[in-house]
Amino acid sequence: MGKKKQIILENIRLMKLVHGGQCIGQNEHGKAVFVWGGLPGELVDIRVTKKKSSYLEGIVTQVHEASDDRIEPVEPLSYLSTSPWQIMTIDAENAAKHSILTEAFEREGVEDLLFEPFVASASGRTVRVDGFIPAPGTIRNPEGVSYMGYRNKNEFGFWGADDGLHLAHYVRGTNGKQMVTESKLAHESINQAARDVRDELNRLDVWAGKLKTVLIRSSQAGEAVAALFIKEEINMSDFTLPNSLKGIDVYYSDPQSPASVPTKKLYSLGDITLSDTINGKEISYDVMSFFQVNIPIFEQALGQIKAHSSGTSRVVDMYSGVGAIGIAVGADVLIDSDDANIAMAKQNVTGTDTTVVHATAETALDHIKSGDTLIVDPPRAGLHKDVVQRILDIQPSKIIYLSCNPSTQARDVKLLLEKYKVVHAQGFNFFPRTPHIESLFILELK
Repeated sequence: MGKKKQIILENIRLMKLVHGGQCIGQNEHGKAVFVWGGLPGELVDIRVTKKKSSYLEGIVTQVHEASDDRIEPVEPLSYLSTSPWQIMTIDAENAAKHSILTEAFEREGVEDLLFEPFVASASGRTVRVDGFIPAPGTIRNPEGVSYMGYRNKNEFGFWGADDGLHLAHYVRGTNGKQMVTESKLAHESINQAARDVRDELNRLDVWAGKLKTVLIRSSQAGEAVAALFIKEEINMSDFTLPNSLKGIDVYYSDPQSPASVPTKKLYSLGDITLSDTINGKEISYDVMSFFQVNIPIFEQALGQIKAHSSGTSRVVDMYSGVGAIGIAVGADVLIDSDDANIAMAKQNVTGTDTTVVHATAETALDHIKSGDTLIVDPPRAGLHKDVVQRILDIQPSKIIYLSCNPSTQARDVKLLLEKYKVVHAQGFNFFPRTPHIESLFILELK
């Protein structure tokens, strides 16, 4: 059976970048086309990768008229896999994220939350909005010129070739992989550790088809730990821990699941815990627990959170992870559902009066009380509907809402405006060269 014929759309004018990171245009019939590798205003050819009744998806194959914001990607062969916004200037990236963040709230009908440095007033609400913090230089990359090297966590796949096992990333828009030796977004300690794991697997003659991924984390000091996910319970007892790794856990991960999640721990070598000092507090975390990816800019957000929670009454940190936010602001209660997060959170609160609760947010509603300051940093799905309802019923005095998904945050903020007013709103470029956006809202009872 022959290969499926490629569909190429020629001379498509692109309009704007949208939530999710693609650039939108239209084909000759007016159908929306969402594409990777293009910028607003460009005239491009597109290879279609997905056809739906109401839209198409694709990848730019040729640029006929380039945007003034276009630059050469630092990783020309693999940038689309992990950091598709390498093709634009950092100023264009920051502007696009500001616009996407603003539009997310406009879609929910809260037009006065515009992330601009001015006072906006509508429908009886007055909102002070403090703008958007662009990506700064990092400790690892002090000049901040290329905005690379900031990630303290990175995951690599594997690819088998005639000359052995290689690190790899999936190629966006396909089921294929691209061989790589590093990620420019990651700290070099992560890249070195990934290469050393690859080399050790080659020494053991492990076939790529038995592997899923390797996850590497590093501290700001450059210590690295890893989790290796494999599809079969193969004998890995001869695996030797490379000098570049402090520790590694090897997990069997159900091959029926595309995600690299632990099904069963098979081996553990060394110590898979790390620690960093966050706003003066030492926070420990391990390879599987949740911890912020870009510490320097996270500390800027944390400074704002601390300023708005200082001097308040009881503080509850829901979706707390290992406690990086809650501990820094002296929270009374940390709530999280993940086993790895809870283990680290309990270690981090040693010597304090902070209570750690192992529960999902929606089953820990009794911990939200009137008069509380409630901190939430939920996953991309946003707040559980029962959490929103509990807030509206009990009415804690202040809500501090950090989010990695402006669409679900906008949905939740719209609901909370029934009883609350926004006193502070801030966007952050936590993840330079990618479409991901972080935003912080502070809400107080009306």
